[in-house]
Amino acid sequence: MTIGVYGLGRFGSFWLAAVRANTDPSIRVIATSRNPHPVPEGTEFVDEDSFLSQCDVIFFTVAISAFESVLDHVSGRLKKDALVMDTCSVKAYPAKWMESCLSGDEVSIVATHPMFGPDSGRNGLKGLPMVLCPVRVSQQKLEKLESVFSSWGLKVLVMSPLEHDKEAAYSQGVTHFVGRTLREMGLGETEIATSGYKALMTIVDQTCNDPMQLFYDLQHYNPYAREMRLSLQFATEKILNKLRESEEGKK
Repeated sequence: MTIGVYGLGRFGSFWLAAVRANTDPSIRVIATSRNPHPVPEGTEFVDEDSFLSQCDVIFFTVAISAFESVLDHVSGRLKKDALVMDTCSVKAYPAKWMESCLSGDEVSIVATHPMFGPDSGRNGLKGLPMVLCPVRVSQQKLEKLESVFSSWGLKVLVMSPLEHDKEAAYSQGVTHFVGRTLREMGLGETEIATSGYKALMTIVDQTCNDPMQLFYDLQHYNPYAREMRLSLQFATEKILNKLRESEEGKK
């Protein structure tokens, strides 16, 4: 069997190393990207044609905004009976794109979201959530995939793409929004920092280490992100109104 990672950005490189560390050494692990890239020991960098023709399992680790065009580019070139997965942070659009763009390919499709990254997963994957959204896959293959990720120590959750996106908008989406907002405030270290302030700065560090494109994609491609932002705006205005009412009451 050959497992492949397509795209070696910050997350792709992290995911390639995770696949190699958690996969039987007898299984070949390869990668490709637009430009040659150093890869971890025990993995191989190959050209795109070799990658697509050899992979039994493919993880696409490309930006959400680039994913549909990548699928169009590789359509018709995948190995028959391959299992195709994305790792995008939203699920409804990628699931739709995979089903549409790969309609002529005899491949299985599962939309996935590892709910962690190079920062949150640097100390190991045990207990971290892994979402699986079946798109076009047999129950047998899905259960096998659940078993594999569970053996990595991950907490596997199976749900629909829209269920994922609604929950993610109010967890990951709001976290990235708040992290970027706090960064815009120019907050920094202080000797009188409370534990709560340090926790906030951890959010800033984790979210702002990711590419700005990820933030844009989380907000643009999650169908519930606008609702989340409006809810956050409403809650902020509600607190400000309470503060104003409190100030008026002291006069």
